[in-house]
Amino acid sequence: MAFTERYINAVNSSDLRDDEHHHSTDALAASSIADNGSGGLLGSLLCRVKYSDGSTAREFCGGSTNLSALLKIWLIEVEKKGRARVWVKIGSDRDISTAHALYKRVAEKSLAHWLDSNCKVCNGTKYVEHAACKDCFGTGIAAIECNSQYERDRIRDMVSDIEGVYQAHGSRAAAMLRRAA
Repeated sequence: MAFTERYINAVNSSDLRDDEHHHSTDALAASSIADNGSGGLLGSLLCRVKYSDGSTAREFCGGSTNLSALLKIWLIEVEKKGRARVWVKIGSDRDISTAHALYKRVAEKSLAHWLDSNCKVCNGTKYVEHAACKDCFGTGIAAIECNSQYERDRIRDMVSDIEGVYQAHGSRAAAMLRRAA
C-alpha cells in the first residue's frame, strides 16, 4: 500500500491505538518525521491540507488553520524562488511592489491549482456525455486561469515545484514505513 493511501487510512481511522496489531499511527508519525531532514514543515502540511482537512478528522487537525499556515510557508518559498530566478528585475520601489504582488498571486494560484486541479466541467473524469471534455481536452486537468502567459508559466513552474516537494516528502515517509516494518 502506498504512503498516501496509508496516510488517508490513518487520518480517517477511528482506532489510533499503537500496538502489535494496530499500525494506523505509523503513517502519521512517518509524515511528521519525514520533514525533519528537509528543514521545514512543507511536506507534512501538504499532506495534511490535501488529504485530511476535508475529512471527518477536520476538527482534530485544525481545519483551515493548516491551509493558512501552508499558504504563509508557500508564499515565503515562492518569494525565494522568484528572487533567485529573477522573475522581476528590481530597479525601483515600484518594481519591488510589482514583484511582491506577482509572488503573492503565483503562490495563491499555484497552491490552489495543486490542491484541486480537476476540470470543473467534467470534474476530472475527462468525459462529458460520453465524449472527451472540450474544456480540458480530455485531460481532466483544469487550465490555469490567468491573464498573462508570463504569470501562467510561473504558476505552472510552482505547481511543478510543489508537486516535487510533496513527492519527495512521500518518498521519505514511505522509506521510514519500510524500515519500521
